[in-house]
Amino acid sequence: MAEIRPREQVEQEMKEMLGLVPTFFKKIPDDSFNHEWQLFKRLELGETLIPNKYKELMGIAIHSETKCRYCTLFHTEAARLFGATDEEIQEAVHYAKMSVGWSVYLNGMQQDFDLFSEELERIVTHIEEQAPAES
Repeated sequence: MAEIRPREQVEQEMKEMLGLVPTFFKKIPDDSFNHEWQLFKRLELGETLIPNKYKELMGIAIHSETKCRYCTLFHTEAARLFGATDEEIQEAVHYAKMSVGWSVYLNGMQQDFDLFSEELERIVTHIEEQAPAES
């Protein structure tokens, strides 16, 4: 867990980075405040293994399904901030719709998981064999 820093110090850092202390942060208890800010700063604003634009597109897709309007709005604006186009945002949401639909169908039909896994392995092998050899 991150060190406990004085709330005022963390709030000053937030103001420098964001221009204000968002209200949703203000209610976090003092002993968790710095920890939550450090996580947010690293995962939402920092460079990680997944480029920020793609993380935000994933966030839009996830929260389109969870139906959290706060998170959907946040991730949409963050995706735009990190360079996502309206077309990329639409594709992310459409992909989520398709993926969730297949999940509903496979689970509802109680598809045999072992058979599904075996067939998927065969599909992957087939596609890999069809791919042109890299030189």
